[in-house]
Amino acid sequence: MNGIVPQLETAAKTDAGDNRKKVCKGDFVINSRSDRKGSSGLSTLDGSVSLISIVLKPNGLDGAYIHHLLRSKWFQEEFYRFGKGIVDDLWSTKYSDMKSINIPIPSLNEQQAISTFLDRETTRIDALIEKKQHLIELLKEKRQAVITQAVTKGLDPNVPMKDSGVEWLGEVPEHWDIKRVKHYGKVIGGYAFKSTDFTDEGVPVIKITNVSHLHFDWSDSSFLPVTYLTEHKEFIAPSGALVFAMTRPIISGGVKVAILDREEACLVNQRVGFIPPTCNFENEYLSYVARSTPFVSAFENSLTATNQPNISPESIENICFACPPFEERLLIRKYLDNFLANVFKIIRGAEKSIELLQEYRSTLITAAVTGQIDVRNLA
Repeated sequence: MNGIVPQLETAAKTDAGDNRKKVCKGDFVINSRSDRKGSSGLSTLDGSVSLISIVLKPNGLDGAYIHHLLRSKWFQEEFYRFGKGIVDDLWSTKYSDMKSINIPIPSLNEQQAISTFLDRETTRIDALIEKKQHLIELLKEKRQAVITQAVTKGLDPNVPMKDSGVEWLGEVPEHWDIKRVKHYGKVIGGYAFKSTDFTDEGVPVIKITNVSHLHFDWSDSSFLPVTYLTEHKEFIAPSGALVFAMTRPIISGGVKVAILDREEACLVNQRVGFIPPTCNFENEYLSYVARSTPFVSAFENSLTATNQPNISPESIENICFACPPFEERLLIRKYLDNFLANVFKIIRGAEKSIELLQEYRSTLITAAVTGQIDVRNLA
């Protein structure tokens, strides 16, 4: 998707020349899997690619122009339209079909003018996008730091501190307690429902694929018969429950944990755990604790296995955290709610700007390579 780049160190490699295609500097390479739109580019390197790729040598054409032309949204759609396959996401276009696609070929001078113009403009757009992405990363780092500071040190920088006695917590406010998760709620592991039990409608089931970092993904929804609410009532997660994934429970964003915000009752499948909401402790506050750096570290240290990391309900229950008095928890929650709402608004604005810049970039390239704008004087 980023053009022609050196092979990743983590990618599978082969020395079998019969299973490779030679690529020379200046060749244009495109993935014949036309559902992977945009997987193409002009090579700046000598090397080889897998047989799934089509290698083209620009014949008397400006390579940079061809690079922009064949990566344009217009050509991607044409390349896809000439393809064949069983389903949309296994769609391929062979060169025998690709060669029938008509493309606009201006004079060599105009090709060079177009490529010069697009090289300059896309570089400027990419630089803007990179700045926006850097801003988002800085905001996420700031968000993590503020959450960690609030739930481990409090909001008053002048409060007396004490040694927590827990290595990953360090010093905490003197009047705070050190508690384990189990002091405020039991982590209830889900039930191993059979795949044959699932139905097209009924009671929603929380599976491990539904639990992500701070949110639920219901794109892969499953249901069980309503009678299961009575038969397996101990595995019902009510609205407000704090839900953990217990297999591969950490992703780049952090621990896979979220507050259940569905009004109807949900049954919990195996490898998912939940803490029901209680009157004496707010799961919303614990969800902030679960996002802090010390908690993530303790969570990671409690994992078993390496190929498919797991964590048990007991291991989650035994994680220590610094717990302020009830009134202070409410203040910290309110502070973090407001702070994160503002950060989210800025991040969403930056993400929207990136979407618009990417859309503009795509539109500009298509307009230039198809002659909809005259760039001869702009170049």
